[in-house]
Amino acid sequence: MTHVNKYAFSGGGTTTEEHKEKGGNCDVDVSYQYLTFFLEDDNRLEEIRKTYTSGELLTGYLKKELIEILQKIIGEHRQRRSQLTDDIVKQFMTPRKLKFDY
Repeated sequence: MTHVNKYAFSGGGTTTEEHKEKGGNCDVDVSYQYLTFFLEDDNRLEEIRKTYTSGELLTGYLKKELIEILQKIIGEHRQRRSQLTDDIVKQFMTPRKLKFDY
């Protein structure tokens, strides 16, 4: 997840002091934008937005929050993917007529 720390554009200040003084811009912060999709707790998202825009929450902590959520999602995906067999993939990929009941 070093890609998040290294490449995700931040809406925070250039320095810690500037960020604490002016706060962060959630509209351009890539980590925050990802959190709007992946963080299921709307109250927690609002808390993050308020503390980040006020300068209380620093960019590193925002990215850390995103990394923890992404690691959980990716871990669950890898676990489910490991249960796939060639037969399941073959059955899924076989052309067939689909039945829609609506």
